Amino acid sequence: MGGGIREGAGDDLVENHEINVTPFIDVMLVLLIIFMVAAPLATVDVNVDLPASTSTPAERPPEPVYVTLKDDLTLNLGNNPVAREALAADLDRMTEGKKDTRIFLRADKAVDYGQFMEIMNLLRDAGYLKIALVGLETLPQPIASPPDGASPAPEGQQP
Repeated sequence: MGGGIREGAGDDLVENHEINVTPFIDVMLVLLIIFMVAAPLATVDVNVDLPASTSTPAERPPEPVYVTLKDDLTLNLGNNPVAREALAADLDRMTEGKKDTRIFLRADKAVDYGQFMEIMNLLRDAGYLKIALVGLETLPQPIASPPDGASPAPEGQQP
């Protein structure tokens, strides 16, 4: 509430004890814009076609360590390409030798299961036992079962 006009009050101004929130709102909007711009830049930019998962996502650490196996079987540590022989040394350098760091393993869905397991074995041999698998989040689809052994209707047709 602002000050009112008093008749015959003279030249004395009444003090206003209310907080002006306009500068606070301006600062908050600027911070919101900064975080909206900076958040997409903090993710890994290696393009892989991830398989989908319907499980609930786990909590992500502030600075996750991503190992990515691309469809051409090349490895990336974060955004940087790395040779398979140098993976353990580069991981030790990135995690500062902390073997209990959770490693987020991403693989293209076109990658052979044997190749995927080879990378998991490389991580285990390097001493990193906390491996999290990364996939796309999807909504769970209900499984529709046909009633009493009847065959399901062809797609697009009602039974």
